[in-house]
Amino acid sequence: MLENLIIRAETEADYKNTELMTMRSFWNKFFPGCTEHNMVRIIRDSKDYLPQISRVAEYEGKIVGAVFYTKAWIDDGSVKREVAMLGPLAVEPTMEGNGIGGALIRETVRLAKESGIAGIILAGEPGYYPKFGFKLCSDYGITDAEGNSYDAYLCYPLSDDFNLCRGKFLESGDFSKIEDEKLLEKISGEFPKYRKVKVQDGFMQIFEQHLGVVESIQEDTYNVRYWELVIPAKLSEKMESKPEVGSDVQFIWNHQGESKITRVVKNLLEE
Repeated sequence: MLENLIIRAETEADYKNTELMTMRSFWNKFFPGCTEHNMVRIIRDSKDYLPQISRVAEYEGKIVGAVFYTKAWIDDGSVKREVAMLGPLAVEPTMEGNGIGGALIRETVRLAKESGIAGIILAGEPGYYPKFGFKLCSDYGITDAEGNSYDAYLCYPLSDDFNLCRGKFLESGDFSKIEDEKLLEKISGEFPKYRKVKVQDGFMQIFEQHLGVVESIQEDTYNVRYWELVIPAKLSEKMESKPEVGSDVQFIWNHQGESKITRVVKNLLEE
């Protein structure tokens, strides 16, 4: 983890910086653009917001991460039991690989336990959260609101009371506002206009890999532009075609070793 990383409560002076960082964190992850910066603003205005356990990460005077919590419920058909919902968890993309997300999770799990919260529920990356102690909701008899189970639905029991939580997971009703296109357009107009990329129809869910653009090629090294960074990468052995300068590519960013381009992609928005 970074030395001198500060995990603290968010202040009003942080709001715009947190929203911009969140926007950058989720940009083009699930579909062209993102809605998470709008989600953060909706959460702050919600009666179900849990600011006492939500936190931001600050490094060298800049907001480089944030995690937000809201009240949620498990409904077994007769009783609704309150839990906390984690999300979004955002990390500045140019600062990935420095343990920022883990530091936010560990600190806020501690705060949630001290606050007497029975447990935490989230819908997120199944390859990431279990390393911090999260388990499948299906192992605890918890489904989504429609009764479905997915590997992305995870939970963190914090007390014996969580063993009573069985049934359907219900998030705050304020999350329905995320679908408001006019609200999203309004907040997005307050921030820089980033390039939108669509590499497939429907839900993209690009988690363990990243999208970048080849900026230059030096022999067998491809320099990939990723936000303000240029990351040297080699071609994966499974590559079917070689990228050119200007090609959109999907790549694995190895923070301790050699990064790999896994495929050339087409931005369907620019065809």
